[in-house]
Amino acid sequence: MKKNIVKYYPLIPVLAVYLIMFLIGFFMPGMWQMVALLAFYCALGQSWNIFMGMTGYVDFGYVTFIALGTYGMSLGITYFSQFEWLGMGIIVIGLILAMFLAALAALLEAAIALRLRGAYFAIACIGINEGLRYFIEGAKIWGGSEGLIFFGALTQSLGRETVNQLTTFWADFSVFVIAALAAFLNMHYMRSKIGYALTAVREDEDAAKVMGVNTTKYKTLAFLTSGLLGAAVGAMAWGLKLGHVYPGDVFVIHYTIECIVVVLLGGAGTLLGPVVGGLIYGLSKYWLAIIMPGFQLLIFAPIIIIIIVAFPEGVIGVLKQRVKRTALEKYIV
Repeated sequence: MKKNIVKYYPLIPVLAVYLIMFLIGFFMPGMWQMVALLAFYCALGQSWNIFMGMTGYVDFGYVTFIALGTYGMSLGITYFSQFEWLGMGIIVIGLILAMFLAALAALLEAAIALRLRGAYFAIACIGINEGLRYFIEGAKIWGGSEGLIFFGALTQSLGRETVNQLTTFWADFSVFVIAALAAFLNMHYMRSKIGYALTAVREDEDAAKVMGVNTTKYKTLAFLTSGLLGAAVGAMAWGLKLGHVYPGDVFVIHYTIECIVVVLLGGAGTLLGPVVGGLIYGLSKYWLAIIMPGFQLLIFAPIIIIIIVAFPEGVIGVLKQRVKRTALEKYIV
């Protein structure tokens, strides 16, 4: 029993960081939006890390899941807000639809793209993402290129005061919950046979197959888990919070690039890495936009390059080496 508890010790610093972030945002005036942005990047980093960090497969089409999560929430509110007796249930329905769409997409991508490796896998994921976007626009489903605007329907169903609380606090709070859940799943996978199988895939997939590891099964499981978490973030941080969705906004690949940067900064395949990477990326992006508006990307790009070159295994990768054989080792993974 004690051994089972000890293996989850690395969750302590992660959850402590999330708690401190929440308290800062909640009690310090004017800090909530910045903290919400940081939570968003940490949640995305944790979610994306479940697949990429453990398998080494780089999914450049990860934004597909975030976008479908946004659409799921949008469809739930758009088509069920007319039933006033459902009340807050329309949010639950929206989240269920987000999970359903993400699961379908994950299984479809797994059947197609997970047969490929390296650059071929990355290109296939990009192709699926772009194909889905233009299919929605061209076939004019879910509003086509005009998107869905449902803030009015949400307000009419739940009332302005409730909607204000949902979009300004509870949507962001739910991102903290998703980030914590993603961290727990990361830790659980790392400390179970699932993590060992995925690590074998990352190190040498052919050798893993020879040793009897069902690589397709474990890759699909990690891919599905990562996609569902990404969809949950999209549903709550984009769908519920913004009150609208346009395919040209949600299928943009640079959100996937941000996931990659966050994970590489902190350390791919580590538990604390996406948190540290999310804080570094989010704070830098936020403050540079304030200090040097219009030049933030010009300044930020070399900063990222310097950090990645200086810490090729990420900040946590370096920290893990420093705390080896110390009392802190069991907390840093």
